[in-house]
Amino acid sequence: MTVNVLFVCMGNICRSPTAHGVFRQRVAQAGLGDHIRVRSAGTHGYHIGAPPDERSMAHAMRRDYDLSDLRASRLREEDCTRAHHILVMDEANLRDALEICPPEHAHKLRLLTSHARRVDAREVPDPYYGGADGFERVLDIIEDACDELLAHVRQTHGL
Repeated sequence: MTVNVLFVCMGNICRSPTAHGVFRQRVAQAGLGDHIRVRSAGTHGYHIGAPPDERSMAHAMRRDYDLSDLRASRLREEDCTRAHHILVMDEANLRDALEICPPEHAHKLRLLTSHARRVDAREVPDPYYGGADGFERVLDIIEDACDELLAHVRQTHGL
């Protein structure tokens, strides 16, 4: 069985591709690449086909996460059907994703920060209109949450 993990933000160019890259690396380091599939999408189609924001890629690369192969896509009903875990970055993304996902898959949706243990954050803030500190804060939150998320996925699915 392959476990499908999906990260969601608004445009799929800052937060969700960052989470995608961080979690993908955590999965690879754990030797679980054959068992866990990682994707990301946005609730809006503003940037379909575009690479992640250059600032997101630069800050991620400083921590050895390569996001250059990722391209923005829009969340679809089929994504919700296929995914086992859907992690959204904030309450607005959660509301928007609930409108897209079929009701029988709504239970899969939760805030990524529900897995954060060391960093105190209710949401992953959108760094798009801010400075470098915002992108670093996003990485701090995502790294923390992805550690616990991987443990949760492993326990839930017997990996």
